[in-house]
Amino acid sequence: MLNVLEWAHRDAGSPPPAAVTPFPAADEAGDGRLLTVVVLSPRDPMTRGQLRRVAELARDEGIAVRWEEARGGPAAPLKTVGSLAGELRRARRVVIGDPFSRYVQLMLTLTAARSVVVVDDGTATMEFVSQLAQGERLVRWHRKGAGGAQDVLFAPFARRARSRLTPRPPAGGSGESAQEARRSVEIFSSMPVDASAGRLRGTGVTVRANDFAWTRSRFGPPRLTRGTDLVGTSLVETGVVDLERYLEGVAELARAHGAARYFAHRRESGEKLARVAAVTGLEIVRPDLPLELVARRGPVGRTILSFPSTVVHTLPLALAGTPVTVAVCDVDRTWLTAGASPRAEGFLSGVTGSARNVRRLGPAASTASRPADTPSAPSAAPAASSSAAGGHGESDPGSGARTPPRPAIAPGAGPAGRASAQLYPPAN
Repeated sequence: MLNVLEWAHRDAGSPPPAAVTPFPAADEAGDGRLLTVVVLSPRDPMTRGQLRRVAELARDEGIAVRWEEARGGPAAPLKTVGSLAGELRRARRVVIGDPFSRYVQLMLTLTAARSVVVVDDGTATMEFVSQLAQGERLVRWHRKGAGGAQDVLFAPFARRARSRLTPRPPAGGSGESAQEARRSVEIFSSMPVDASAGRLRGTGVTVRANDFAWTRSRFGPPRLTRGTDLVGTSLVETGVVDLERYLEGVAELARAHGAARYFAHRRESGEKLARVAAVTGLEIVRPDLPLELVARRGPVGRTILSFPSTVVHTLPLALAGTPVTVAVCDVDRTWLTAGASPRAEGFLSGVTGSARNVRRLGPAASTASRPADTPSAPSAAPAASSSAAGGHGESDPGSGARTPPRPAIAPGAGPAGRASAQLYPPAN
């Protein structure tokens, strides 16, 4: 959703930062209609919270936001699709954020829009661009295997959605409607898509760079701290990285670089974060906004450490003109789980290797590769329970586990309003 704001800012010709100006309609006729953003609300509470905060920013920019409880029960998808069908058929331009989503693919089959724009969805955009350029089926990089019965049943919709993501020049004599016969496709991304961009342009796809101009014009420059911040990842939650190896790696990075805070990914579970706090002594922060905005508002460390992630590409853009250094640490192959996709190692290496304006670090040491006489990371406290992955729920002290306090809101939130939640302060 942040990248929709960036796209709208770019599409509107970058109005003055101080102006609260409605972005023009996302159509070719310029009939004065406002851009409307439809949020297909997820279940994860942290993601929902961030979406609501970015929705507030969008409304401040004059953008209409429509919140759909798209996953609120068995009948919710049918109700959502039915309520949006008319608007989708009338739309002259459709902007989507996640082309791998079945929900989004279903929506694409309902529209005959003459213009389709795909805005950045992080590192997944790199895989999408590659698959689109090579004419492959759209499959997320971390998925393993050919899929189940649901994939087979959904296959006709997926194929039709993919055809909507293929440009079509003005044609004659095909019997199709004028809207169906002519279609442009644009990709708006901050990800490095150079390898596939030429082939895409050959098929008629327009590729435009997202440089986070809106973020830089609205926030910052940030106040800097003397410490180092470490950015968490959801690679454990997606089944790619082993939890114990990850904890060892985070502990090693924190020691080696003097990290003070750990910015949690919105999908990281409360149980895992409690263990990170116990093992490392880091202060755990759950941002209420995308990290690009949090870092731009500050306070932020002069060095930001991250594993292969979207932020190693986006933070250097959002923090351009500041003295902040972004460093990326590789994921060692010994960290990967037995169930990780065969493509995982190559994809993660590509995320690291293609990052620009970052400092590259080797893989963090782990007990698997550390010499026998080298002390390992501190033993983790027994895992605390969590009601839901990515949730805010308090953890129970199981088997002597450390009980995290209730979240506290840090002072000095900055111009965007509320600050991030400090879940687990550093251990004494």
